[in-house]
Amino acid sequence: MNRLLGLSLGLLALVVIGLTVGEVALPASAYWQAMTGGSPSTAMILFELRLPRILTAAGAGAALGLSGAIFQMLLRNSLASPDVMGFTSGAAFGAIAALRAGGAAGISSSLGAAGGGLGAAVLVFGLSRRQGLTPPLRLVLVGIGIAAIFGAAATMLLSRMPLTEAADAQRWLAGSLAARDWHHVWQIAISLVVVGFGAALTARALSLLELGDELAGTLGLRVEPARIGLAFVGILAATAGVAVAGPLPFIALMSLPLSRRIVGQGGPGLRMAGAALAGAAIAVLADLIARLGLGGVQLPVGALTGLLGGPYLLWLIAREMKEGQL
Repeated sequence: MNRLLGLSLGLLALVVIGLTVGEVALPASAYWQAMTGGSPSTAMILFELRLPRILTAAGAGAALGLSGAIFQMLLRNSLASPDVMGFTSGAAFGAIAALRAGGAAGISSSLGAAGGGLGAAVLVFGLSRRQGLTPPLRLVLVGIGIAAIFGAAATMLLSRMPLTEAADAQRWLAGSLAARDWHHVWQIAISLVVVGFGAALTARALSLLELGDELAGTLGLRVEPARIGLAFVGILAATAGVAVAGPLPFIALMSLPLSRRIVGQGGPGLRMAGAALAGAAIAVLADLIARLGLGGVQLPVGALTGLLGGPYLLWLIAREMKEGQL
């Protein structure tokens, strides 16, 4: 628990640093000036531009980290993550399809993301039930194929959108957190309350499933409904993050392993909480680096998480192959 508190303090430190640095550097005294109304321009920078963006990044990272933890523990494989298995690509397609159909941003895009993520999950798990390859490899290969299909479909939709809307959607697909406001903060906050409540309800089922299906059934757990419920919570968490920040790659994949190194093992509840905090920290750090940019040009947050997560995924696949898991 002390390590979990330490991870929380580390996240808080990243938030404070994110508020301070940027195109306009702000000293520590600026916080007091902004809160007392002494500097309206500083208050606007802090509370209307930077803080909503940082909180949205933290919320999206927490949702993705929680989703990755659920799937990795449920499927007992470190490769099981919503981005690797194509769920976030489905969610991104669903959100763009909802916007293309004329829906307003916010609830419409969230519902579209949820529908797309659930559709991708049904396809991936349905096609992965065929025999012939080891289960982790089936999920990875099928997920890559489903992600490619949904990515191509999203590109087709973009090509038929007005130029301005298509440009905004393309930036969102790259994992941009630009122009995030308090509406996005409330959206991801409400989503986290819902999926957090669902995760708390399913934590006991997850701990029983880790004992094995037979023993879990002997202890009174209905194994298949429990698996479906856990997968549903994991998909909702992933789509909640995608709806406000775009498909930030590999945060879900990296969060639980990072949390384990900092927090340790513990029960499923502790691991899910640690993964959520780790995901939030990764997203806030990536956003901080993205805002500082290279040569004065801000970068998409998704590009940075991809640069971090791509080599990690290759190393993970190599390790799984060496251990005979793939």
